[in-house]
Amino acid sequence: MASLFVILARNGRHALIFRRGPSKQVLLIKWDRRHDRFETGQWFKGRIFERRCDLSPSGEMLVYLAAKHKGSIGTWTAISRPPYLTALALWPNMGTWGGGGLFESEYSLLLNHDATHRKLAEGFQLPQQMRVHPLGHRPGRGEDYPIYHARLVRDGWTLKQPGKHTDYDGDAPIKWRFIEPEIYEKCVARRKATCSLRMILRGIGERSGPWYLLDYVLDESGHCRLTLPRTDWADWDENGDLLFSDRGKLFRLAWSKARAGDREAARELADFGDLRFAAKEASKRARQWR
Repeated sequence: MASLFVILARNGRHALIFRRGPSKQVLLIKWDRRHDRFETGQWFKGRIFERRCDLSPSGEMLVYLAAKHKGSIGTWTAISRPPYLTALALWPNMGTWGGGGLFESEYSLLLNHDATHRKLAEGFQLPQQMRVHPLGHRPGRGEDYPIYHARLVRDGWTLKQPGKHTDYDGDAPIKWRFIEPEIYEKCVARRKATCSLRMILRGIGERSGPWYLLDYVLDESGHCRLTLPRTDWADWDENGDLLFSDRGKLFRLAWSKARAGDREAARELADFGDLRFAAKEASKRARQWR
């Protein structure tokens, strides 16, 4: 089953969709949120760690962590022009501990590599205006965290509850089950009303299921308006619409309908579930910094 994960650009109305499925095939899809138009890009046979990726403020540049676990460079962090993966800059990494990055600005990148893995691969060169700095006090550490947390907070989410989970159990149906869920919250105000979208993590590593078991809940003044159980991704659009993905489909729910709890009023924007791998060359622009 296909799953969708989305990163919204901070400026403008662009977004990038990571369409995953089967588990080691990922397609990038560029989303013009103003007109809800989509541009399919390149597929990748391997693993892209979408929670360690980021868009530049304009949405024109992508930093991503990828792994094939074979060849001379088995894992790497790269910069590309979405929806293409063709690297403009590439840093080899040792495994998937660390890796990825965050854009501070259009030409300033925080790279999550330790000091021994901050050298560009042979044949790559950064433009003069691009600046690369280590991420945090201990760069090169962590997995999806700390990058994912830092990006959520930067983009308006607040950690309301850190959560408590069981010890790892590789034989259990869910490897880590949360005794107390991890909860992030993002609020939006429209027409004298404020609603909060809560992202609730209940488990990690479900056998034959998603890696992250997420529910989303829309709350207004302590009253639950809408629940989206086992949803891959959700966020607010800048106009107040609720955006979410479910089983390879992408939806838009108007502010008033979301407040009314009317899930059936959501408009299906696209169904990416049946897409299959197809090789595609990067455009001429995607192979250039300018």
